[in-house]
Amino acid sequence: MPKEEVILVDEVDTPLGTMEKIEAHRKALLHRAFSVFIFDREGRMLLQRRADGKYHSPGLWTNACCSHPRPGEDTEAAAIRRLREELGFTTPLISLFSFTYRSEYDNGLTEFEFDHVFVGRYDAAIHPDPAEVSDHCYRSMDEIRAELQSNPGRFTTWFHLAFPMVRERYQG
Repeated sequence: MPKEEVILVDEVDTPLGTMEKIEAHRKALLHRAFSVFIFDREGRMLLQRRADGKYHSPGLWTNACCSHPRPGEDTEAAAIRRLREELGFTTPLISLFSFTYRSEYDNGLTEFEFDHVFVGRYDAAIHPDPAEVSDHCYRSMDEIRAELQSNPGRFTTWFHLAFPMVRERYQG
């Protein structure tokens, strides 16, 4: 299987080239990413618990899915692809906002990402890939906010950053 590459970008998301994903994370280079937030008809957010075998943040709760577009791949198309790969469904997505974040991990990797945030609605069966997702649930925004405050270590770094912005901007 070929190594996965990410798109290196500048601070305004202009592509600068590509690099193998783990190398970009070791060197802490800014690269393009996306985060998908899914809501049901009641306005509850879909959360997933990352599989224990993930290379960083294993076992932590986060939004529906996150990843990186492949070189030459449209970011929204990549988000739809990854939603299908991780959770077994697709749904139309809307671009909500973008932000840049940097987070260092104990394993020597750094997430330094220009993150495109998408939202969508979904109310049918979910079929997660167990290599990616160990659990999932829908929770209200208020329940999530309370859990983030009372048990912050249960959630990924980027979720702590993105959730308040999604809460503020998403009108459902």
